[in-house]
Amino acid sequence: MPPTAVAPEVPTLVLEPSGRAPSLARRFVADRLREWGIADDSDARVVVSELVTNSLQHGEGPIVVRVLRDERDGRPVIETWDGGQGLPEIRPEDHAATSGRGLLMVSQLALDWGTRPLLEGGKLTWAKC
Repeated sequence: MPPTAVAPEVPTLVLEPSGRAPSLARRFVADRLREWGIADDSDARVVVSELVTNSLQHGEGPIVVRVLRDERDGRPVIETWDGGQGLPEIRPEDHAATSGRGLLMVSQLALDWGTRPLLEGGKLTWAKC
């Protein structure tokens, strides 16, 4: 019988929907990237902060953050999950607005990003940094 391959554990953080969530997510991502030898984590920290903030403001329930590496090129991929039904979308730029620019920043900092509904409810939003 051939040996069974075991997939590596994906670093995961479950956050309560509170004002501390973005800060905890930034620290979590910075720690994971440091473990992988990635010194420049500034874009990834901004991206996870914006994704978690979006989940905090527009989602429901706990926020799950996962960090994995793209098998093709080794780049980090950040995922956030929440129980909200609405899918995030980039708003038209409004220079007078005091909020609403988070996903625009994500789209400019990430190599790619997207979102999809989850079968069990809620949504997953991801960004490759």
